[in-house]
Order: sequence, then C-alpha cells, then structure tokens
Amino acid sequence: MGDHSHGSPEESGTVAKADDVAQDRFPDPGLPPHRPRLADRDPRAAKRHERQVALLFTISIIGTLFFFVAYFVLGRLGEMTFAELRVQNAALGLGTAFAMLGIGVGIVHWAKTLMPDHELVEQRHEISSEKDRQDAVDIIDTVIEETGIKRRPLIRNTLIGAIALAPIPAIFMFRDLDRTGKTAHQMIEQMRHTLWDTGVRLTRDPSGTPIKASDVQLGSAFHVIPEGLENAENMLNEKAKAVVLLMRMDPQEMNISEGREDWHVDGIVAYSKICTHVGCPIALYEQHTHHLLCPCHQSTFDLANECKVIFGPAGHALPQLPITVDADGYLVAQSDFHEPVGPSYWERG
Repeated sequence: MGDHSHGSPEESGTVAKADDVAQDRFPDPGLPPHRPRLADRDPRAAKRHERQVALLFTISIIGTLFFFVAYFVLGRLGEMTFAELRVQNAALGLGTAFAMLGIGVGIVHWAKTLMPDHELVEQRHEISSEKDRQDAVDIIDTVIEETGIKRRPLIRNTLIGAIALAPIPAIFMFRDLDRTGKTAHQMIEQMRHTLWDTGVRLTRDPSGTPIKASDVQLGSAFHVIPEGLENAENMLNEKAKAVVLLMRMDPQEMNISEGREDWHVDGIVAYSKICTHVGCPIALYEQHTHHLLCPCHQSTFDLANECKVIFGPAGHALPQLPITVDADGYLVAQSDFHEPVGPSYWERG
C-alpha cells in the first residue's frame, strides 16, 4: 500500500507563502547613474564655488577677529555697566557664531560643490598584511587628492587660517576666568564670604530701599540685596554671591534645627537666591506648598524644612542668612552666611 501523504495542510501553506515571497522580490537596482554637477562641467563654475568656500572661511576669520575686539577692547574699559555688558556679550556671541558657522558652512559647501560626489561600494575586511596597510594609505592619499586641497591654495590657506584662529578665543577665556592674580586659597576664601555682615540692612533689589519687618506679609517674597552694594569694588560679582530671597511663613509650619532658632524674625526667613546646582537665580515661590523652584533644571527646595532639596539635581540645601531687626525695625543680617553659597566645588567642605 503506497504512502500518499504530502505533509500537513499547515506545511503546504508555509511552502506556498515562501514561494509567494520569493516571487515578490525585485532585483537590486544598484546605484543611480551619476549626474555631473555644473562645477564638474564648467571650470568657471568650479572657480566660482572655490571663491565662495574661501569667502566662508574668511568670514570665520573675521568672526574670530571680531571676538578679539569685543573681548580685549570692550573688556578692558574698567567697571562696565549692565548696558555695556549686554553689548559685549552680544558681540562675543556674534563673533563666536560667525567663526564656527563660517568653517562649518564652508566645509559643507566645499563638499557639495567641489569634492567628487560619485558613490562607491567597497567591502570591508581586516587589515592583516603589509599590502592591506599600503592599500589603506593609498585610500587616504586618494581622499586627500579628491578634496582638491593641494590644487586649490585659496581654499587651503583660508581653511588653515580659520581653523588656526578658531580655538584661540577659548584659550583666552579660560585663561581669564580669574583676572585678580589671587592664589587658589585666596580665591576659595573669596568664594566663602559675601557682603553680608553684622548689622547690614536687607534692601529691595534693585531700588536699594531698606525693608522693615512689618513690610513682609505672610506668603510674600522679596528679592533682596545688601545695603551699600552699589559702592562695592566689583558690584556684579558681589551681587552674584549676595542676592537673597526673603519670605514670611507661619512659624508653626517651620521645622527649625538646633542652633537656628533665632535666625528668623517671626517667620521671616532669608535664603540665598543662588541654586546649589549650577548657580541659576531662583525666582519662583509657591506660597501654598512653601516650595522654591529653580527655573533652569527644576530643582525644588522646601522652605518649611530649611530649604532642603526635595526634587531635582541640586546637591544641597540653600544657605540661610541669619537675620534680626535693628532699633528702627529694619531687617538686618546677624552675620554672613555660615556656608558658601552657590554650587558645590571640591574645597567647599
């Protein structure tokens, strides 16, 4: 008796589907035909593109030089006003932008208009012999030759000039992070102290009007600077360290640690405005939750718990400024902050 079995229906269906897939396949069309560009056919167009690339690299050089003018000329005028700082920052930004964009756009334009654009497919294999290494060197030489950098001195020279000048601004900026000539220990000590001291009045920012305890209502918040800030030698630097947020909340809702019982005035507390993550100014106060929020990276500090971090990347709580009232009822500092303000650093302790 013969065996007439031809497999199950499921197996037959699988074979049929595989045949359908094989029939649906289409041949690899390969690479599209190469279309010569205008610069490939017309030497005058190639020369024009060469001048355009050189112009872009020249713009990069001009941008770097403009940065130097803004940095060394405007930056050496002594104490600068806010308006002058804005002008200098805008000039520095424009100079850097043109320096970087000139190089980037120039290289892209060079590649799209002058470098060979034909496509090649080459299988990769391990370099295991001297012949393979020589082939790799030959490929690199071919790439350099195809860029045309050897036969296009205008592009080569402007590119070298742009690339040579571009990193110099960064070198000077890093070098001049501190122009005071102080030692590392002196700089650390300077970071630890602000203009706040015993008896220094808390004043409104930016008017400088002293603040009385009676002016601060429950739920209110004041942006505060120390009295006499305008007379400081480096006003902007000192303000960056000394700015404070002043708020009032119900003393019954405050969790006060030992030693800080007298750092507030009937629920009026003062904390550094500088976020302990990267130093952004904190300006958002949620009255109902007693939370302070940093708008940069959403670090959140709990005012009811001595501004401890409850969310976000900040590393530690905001430093508190001990305050009291003087004989005239004005809010004054008891002392400087008891810890450095701002982000952490190695020597902060």
